[in-house]
Amino acid sequence: MNAKKAAPKKPAKATKAPTTNTPPADECPKGGKHTWTEDDDGRTCSKCLEPAPDGKKPTGPAKGAKKAASAKKTGLSAIDAAAKLLSETKEALTTKQMIEQMAAKGLWTSPGGKTPHATLYSAILREINVKGSDSRFKKTERGKFVTK
Repeated sequence: MNAKKAAPKKPAKATKAPTTNTPPADECPKGGKHTWTEDDDGRTCSKCLEPAPDGKKPTGPAKGAKKAASAKKTGLSAIDAAAKLLSETKEALTTKQMIEQMAAKGLWTSPGGKTPHATLYSAILREINVKGSDSRFKKTERGKFVTK
């Protein structure tokens, strides 16, 4: 006789009410309390741009607007500054030397990265590989570049 034992039933799990991570109405998701500013179009939080509880839509710059405006003010990119530096010096330089000289001349400064020379090196190699003979750079020896 094949009598199979019935598997014991597992107790049903207690279901919890779903939790939401929404902050209370007076707390800003950016931290602290909302800082309301009054416009012609209504009240909005100056930190998170959330509309005031009266329901009016937020006014003010779009989220990407600040980044686009600040990008225009920065001046040359690292690779553009390197091309300008190499055209002025007329000698082969390593990317570490380029970073140091660009900072000394005020052409470009690192925004705080740990290895800006490595980033510049890869950008120069990428330009050489993508543009080929139309590239602004030429590799003369291991780790050194000049402009064409």
